[in-house]
Amino acid sequence: METEIVNRVAKSGLITLDLEDYYHPGERVIYDLKDNLFMGLILKEKDYREFLKTHDWTQYEGKNVAVTCTEDAIVPTWAYMLLTLHLQPYASTIVFGSLQDLEEKLYFDAIAGINPDDYRDLRVVVKGCSKVAVPTAAYLEITRKLKPVVQALMFGEPCSTVPLYKRPKH
Repeated sequence: METEIVNRVAKSGLITLDLEDYYHPGERVIYDLKDNLFMGLILKEKDYREFLKTHDWTQYEGKNVAVTCTEDAIVPTWAYMLLTLHLQPYASTIVFGSLQDLEEKLYFDAIAGINPDDYRDLRVVVKGCSKVAVPTAAYLEITRKLKPVVQALMFGEPCSTVPLYKRPKH
C-alpha cells in the first residue's frame, strides 16, 4: 500500500521573511575620539580642527562607521558633528555609538524600505536562524511594522513555528 507524501509546509500558504536578506554587506568600523584627546582627558579645538583638515578620510570610503569615545572624557557635541561632516562624503552610514548600534541602524534602514502592503493579509513567518547575527532590535522592528497588516505573524521555520500574532476575526 503506497501512500502519497504530502508537503504540508508548501501547501500552508506561509510566507517566510528572512531578515538575513537585509544584511548590509559593507565593512563596519569604529572611529574612537579617544585618539583625538589631549592626554586622554580633553579635546583641544585647535588641534582637533587641524587633525580633521589633514586626516586621510578616503580610508572610510563605503564603510559603515560607529563614532564613539571610549575614554571617560567630556567631549562637546559639536566635536561629533564636525567629525561627521568629514566622514559624510566617504562613509556609507555613520552612527553615534557601538558596533551594535551601527548594526541596528543598518537593519532599521533596511526594514524601513520594506513595503508592509507586500505582506497584507498574509501568514508570515519571520525566520529565526541565520548565518549572520541579526540584532534582536530588528525582530522587534519588523514585528512593529508587519503587525498592522498581516493575518498572522510567526517566528521560526515554516515546519516549526512559534505563533506570535493572529488577527482577530470580525
